[in-house]
Amino acid sequence: MFARINSMGLLGVDGFLIGVEADLSQGLPGFDVVGLPGAAVRESRDRVRAAMKNGGFTYPVSRITVNLAPADVRKEGSVYDLPLLLALLTASGQLSVPLEDAAFIGELSLTGEVRPVRGVLPMVVAAREAKLRRVFVPAGNAAEGAVVDGIDVYPVIGLPALLAHFFGERPIPPARPEDFPGLYAGAGEYADFADVKGQLAARRALEVAAAGGHNILLIGPPGSGKSMLARRLPSILPDMTQAEALEATKIHSIAGTLPGGVGLLRERPFRSPHHGVSAAGLVGGGAIPRPGEVSIAHQGVLFLDELPEFNRAAMEALRQPLEDRVMTISRVNASLTYPCSFMLVAAMNPCPCGYLGHPTRPCTCSPNAQKAYLAKISGPLLDRVDLHIEVPPVEFDQLTAKGKAEPSAAIRERVNAARARQLERYRGTAVTCNAQVPPAMLHAACPMTPAAETLLRGAFDRLGLSARAYDRLLKVARTIADLDGADGIDTAHVAEAVQYRSLDRKYWQW
Repeated sequence: MFARINSMGLLGVDGFLIGVEADLSQGLPGFDVVGLPGAAVRESRDRVRAAMKNGGFTYPVSRITVNLAPADVRKEGSVYDLPLLLALLTASGQLSVPLEDAAFIGELSLTGEVRPVRGVLPMVVAAREAKLRRVFVPAGNAAEGAVVDGIDVYPVIGLPALLAHFFGERPIPPARPEDFPGLYAGAGEYADFADVKGQLAARRALEVAAAGGHNILLIGPPGSGKSMLARRLPSILPDMTQAEALEATKIHSIAGTLPGGVGLLRERPFRSPHHGVSAAGLVGGGAIPRPGEVSIAHQGVLFLDELPEFNRAAMEALRQPLEDRVMTISRVNASLTYPCSFMLVAAMNPCPCGYLGHPTRPCTCSPNAQKAYLAKISGPLLDRVDLHIEVPPVEFDQLTAKGKAEPSAAIRERVNAARARQLERYRGTAVTCNAQVPPAMLHAACPMTPAAETLLRGAFDRLGLSARAYDRLLKVARTIADLDGADGIDTAHVAEAVQYRSLDRKYWQW
């Protein structure tokens, strides 16, 4: 006998419909899975066999052939356990209910429990686009499935509960957003900028970076507060739009980093990998391509502390995603593209000992050691960083000053206002912030007064800026104007933006 059950697969960040076809025929007992199954898919036959027997069903003693269609796309993961079992039950005559309008997703334990899997959100979205009416997902993934409108999502605890639903004994109610109090991940317990002593210039630069989505490099001696400032950045990041939240959540669902019980991320991701991360871990890859840190940080921040300590190959691998905002991973059997529109925030010391330029402590590094240390950061990578900020040591009077500095809530209010201006300016396009403006839109989006243009021309010639640096400087000036509520870019905006491009001439000119 033959049976077909719908399931879903993943290709990059998108789901697609999979047909799990089971055929029982005469011959020596066997269980073959075809259709380019991965190792986890081939192992599903053992999980399915045990789950059927422990669930009180009869395992068919037949020649079993299972095909996963389309057969020319590789299938990975344990997501096909549940549909495969239902296909065998249907083909052997032990289950007879209409399932043509439904899709099934889930891994089985040996006792029939349905365990969570990765990538449920994009698969439920694809099921809706495939005109299916129902999708059955593990109960642990029901929160992310519930955020998708237009399709009924049923949380499944185990095989007995699912069959009781089919037979009308104990119907499973569809998952609804109100069923999950923590469905939308709100503001976390982020450290506040009110606790930062001094560092007014760095605070201002981080505000500009947050408002426009710009990359930023913090340079300063040990203990000056570089990491402290960077880790407070999430508290001032602008609110995500619905589209941005859905994109970020899909990546976290695929990567398996979505917190339990959370259906949709509302706070922008903040990723801080250790400097021992490999190039594949940073930008994605592997035999089975997975999103890397740059994609998990999509719509958020990637913080690289102690930047020169990162592997050179890993740092250079950042150049393409920083420019294109997508990461394409090519393998023999597939080429997958993951979005990676993120803010790069990096921190580093000015030399190996950390005290080059310190007002009171002498640097103990030789000129060659200083040069070799700074040379770890290549010119092309540095050119892709919009703001270069020096973080000097905090003075005693600043550390002991009474009272609090400006809180993150006040800064975030200005950032949200600036980002709202950008969303209105770029309405109808894929651009959501100034850092994403393509060259074709640059001059229309960044009108300058004649005086501002004259100032920018002088800075371009004096600093020897590249064409890329010019574009990025202009975008930063546009963000500063947005923070001021100005329609055009004036001299003050250009002057501040130029100021943020001076440290590469200070430290990287030998």
